[in-house]
Amino acid sequence: MLRVAVPNKGTLSEPASEILSEAGYRRRTDSKDLTVIDPVNQVEFFFLRPKDIAIYVGSGQLDFGITGRDLVRDSDAPVRERLALGFGSSSFRYAGPAGRDWKTADLAGKRIATAYPNLVRKDLAERGIEATVIRLDGAVEISVQLGVADAIADVVGSGRTLSLHDLVAFGDPLCDSEAVLIERADPDGQDGTRAARDQLVARIQGVVFGQQYLMLDYDCPRSVLDRATSITPGLESPTIAPLADPDWVAIRALVPRRGVNEIMDELAAIGAKAILASDIRFCRF
Repeated sequence: MLRVAVPNKGTLSEPASEILSEAGYRRRTDSKDLTVIDPVNQVEFFFLRPKDIAIYVGSGQLDFGITGRDLVRDSDAPVRERLALGFGSSSFRYAGPAGRDWKTADLAGKRIATAYPNLVRKDLAERGIEATVIRLDGAVEISVQLGVADAIADVVGSGRTLSLHDLVAFGDPLCDSEAVLIERADPDGQDGTRAARDQLVARIQGVVFGQQYLMLDYDCPRSVLDRATSITPGLESPTIAPLADPDWVAIRALVPRRGVNEIMDELAAIGAKAILASDIRFCRF
């Protein structure tokens, strides 16, 4: 039976459970449940703190886990990323008091508060910057105001929380994060679960793909067929079917959800008609 870790709370929890449900796995019905067994698919789910998941997976106690890329990198656990899941996007940035033109080099000799000390130490070492890293488990933004730190390193979404504490982000992101599916770095010896592991990855990948792509159908003058297929090349090749009018063809292709309106604009500009974008739920490669 596969053992899979799922975030028990926070912004990753509900989307992770939703993806697993869409992939055909059993959901927990009580948020207090720490484990759920799916006997049909032979999977046991463990609901754990997102920050601990990479450690459990890396130790070999669990086969897979869903958590944030930033948490994985901070853990130093021997795991590898199998899939990016397309939700929970954020940037991990340095931030300091507003009113100063901060550069990353300005962190030399400073105190930096963070909930991700390993990630910060690695970044500073790569930059050749010596600074004091102070570990805090929450409310990192207030540390500068209280005089505990000179700057912080934290997850930044809209930047609203930083503004509320008169802080400004600076420098390149230490990590662009999102939810990821991880497994331990050396899973090849687990031959008894290989088929089940591959199936779980394929199912989740199919759901993620369905969230990121649309099916586009349209009619197109045969005279601009090459231009149309260059706009919508599909994954391997678009489907092209003749219509009753020999001067027209019907085309079907998968297109990225992001930018679909621009694609439809381009098709309309070359004379395509009846352009229809449809949701897809799953896809297998």
